Amino acid sequence: MSNINELKLAQDLIRFPSVTPKDAGAIKFLKKKLKVLGFRTTILEFKDKKSKPIKNLYARLGNKSPNICYAGHTDVVPPGNINDWTVDPFKAVVKKKYLIGRGANDMKSSIACFVAAVDKFLKGNHKFDGSISFLITGDEEGYAINGTKKVVEYLKRKREKIDFCIIGEPTNPNKLGEMIKIGRRGSLSGKIEILGIQGHVAYPQLLNNPINTLINICKKLKEKKLDNGNKNFQPSNLEFTRVFVKNKAHNVIPAKAEAQFNIRYNNLHTSNSLKKKINLVIKNLCKKNKCRYKVSYLENGDSFLTKPNKTILMARKIIKRITNINPKFSTTGGTSDARFIKKISPCLEFGLVNKTMHKIDECVSISDLKRLKDIYKNILIEYFK
Repeated sequence: MSNINELKLAQDLIRFPSVTPKDAGAIKFLKKKLKVLGFRTTILEFKDKKSKPIKNLYARLGNKSPNICYAGHTDVVPPGNINDWTVDPFKAVVKKKYLIGRGANDMKSSIACFVAAVDKFLKGNHKFDGSISFLITGDEEGYAINGTKKVVEYLKRKREKIDFCIIGEPTNPNKLGEMIKIGRRGSLSGKIEILGIQGHVAYPQLLNNPINTLINICKKLKEKKLDNGNKNFQPSNLEFTRVFVKNKAHNVIPAKAEAQFNIRYNNLHTSNSLKKKINLVIKNLCKKNKCRYKVSYLENGDSFLTKPNKTILMARKIIKRITNINPKFSTTGGTSDARFIKKISPCLEFGLVNKTMHKIDECVSISDLKRLKDIYKNILIEYFK
């Protein structure tokens, strides 16, 4: 009989230095753990000419409906300067009742909690009526090209039905139990290139400085308020993340100036409606200043909202019972793989406290690990009643 401990499993997972796109053995290790519990497991490796190959895992226990799925990722962001850490980021050290390591918070510990929860659930409910599945990717922190997006396409081709999905992202700002994510803002990235006429700085009348036009475009786009938000979403926001001119000479007006930006937007927009607005501003100002331009976009998923259904309300009751906090429903924060999964299943996001994710000395409270495992186990019990 297996006896999976959430802390031990979290440490084991953290010890794989699986910085996107490297897997470092994490997916294979998790596959073995789930096989011991009786899961049918499939490693799905996707690649294309423009991106690195990524290992993903889909595992299922049971053949019947309903199928409740847990989704997460084993990849992590780089640790940064290792000398700034108080411990080795991939040694998974416990200090003062906290587990420290890259991925402790985002989100290997959550995966460990769900596996341990399934282990405990099966001991008392080995003949449960339905299925439990795992959808684990190694490409959530990167470009998400060969990760969950392609696994979802694979599941659709296989007619594999998921009835509800729990995504284990760290959702709580300060204390376990504060927040359930039931939607996310969309994300649209863009790059603007303005092409002018290069020449000697002393003769601006003979030239066309692309920097001037780019500054005007940035100013116009920042001044243009996208919306005021609504009851489910905060206002949409455009931020410039880079302005670049490849020119080291102080006496030359450059031929090209570039800027990149990202918009986090609510359900009052789509990526297409935003692109039309941005393109119009750029087109009008470039026409006025007689500049040529190029615009390219990277779509990271439209906004979405899952209306609280019976399962979401049940999960909130369990979280309140175990944490003594009534979690609020939210759509704040960045993007997650829920943007792909929502195409095939209703979902919620609930995991650990996100205060230290991506930081030096990323950590999680050991008592939170136990409580999260209990929350997940009780959700399984109630779901299959």
